[in-house]
Amino acid sequence: MSSRLSIVIVTFNSATEIDACLASLAVHGALVDRETLVIDNASSDGTAAAVRARWPGVRVLDAGRNLGFAGGSNLGIRQTAGELILLLNPDTIVRPGALEALMAALDARSDAAVAGPRIVDGDGRPELSFGWMISPVAELRQKLLVKGHDRGLPLVAEYVDRITSRPRDVGWVSGACLLVRRADAEAVGLLDERFFMYAEDVDFCAAIRARGRAVIFVPASQVVHLRGRSVASSPKATEMAYRRSQLAFYVKHHPAWVPILRAYLKLRGRLPDTTIDP
Repeated sequence: MSSRLSIVIVTFNSATEIDACLASLAVHGALVDRETLVIDNASSDGTAAAVRARWPGVRVLDAGRNLGFAGGSNLGIRQTAGELILLLNPDTIVRPGALEALMAALDARSDAAVAGPRIVDGDGRPELSFGWMISPVAELRQKLLVKGHDRGLPLVAEYVDRITSRPRDVGWVSGACLLVRRADAEAVGLLDERFFMYAEDVDFCAAIRARGRAVIFVPASQVVHLRGRSVASSPKATEMAYRRSQLAFYVKHHPAWVPILRAYLKLRGRLPDTTIDP
């Protein structure tokens, strides 16, 4: 008999982070009927071996190469059987009660397919872990809010705290911690693997909403995201991965803006060297 919840964690050189994540999941004990699968994207730091040694109850699958977040998540989804799927970053800490709150929120909303928690940083400050469809205006608004929040601007911090304290229907929730019904994930063909890193969660939620299903933000569920640790060692590669996904997203959803975006990125010296084909 399969577990109700399948937790899929995609790792890449996550040996220093994954232990805290798995320890936080262990706190939930038997409260949530679940299976946990780690998909390792060819880490060179011994992540897979470390998980196997310390967490015998966690299944580990070596991807064989770096499939990216979308590819790794899809592999994990196909290797599990739970009615609900939790996509979870290895640099997260799941607070007690968070899984139960997310699952309860979906159980209470038959029209909802995806639920995301209130994500906070290591200092307990809320992040903007949800939003509406990516567009030039939406991206600008999101970046201004994030930068203002990071700088500790009182009005921005107060606004972010307020909007992340109320449950709401949203356009997307962060793939750092995203709960989805398997039936809905499979109905849209899982995550689009053209997005190697970044924007795959927005695209995934957009495909699900296009079928008339809701995406909900659940502040009663709280998860800590130690953002930045995994990207600090290779900021240039991370920037290029983000820009490739950004271009791929605009090619798919806003093709008229692609020439403008490419010109902007070229002017700023941030145009990826890989051509994004429609």
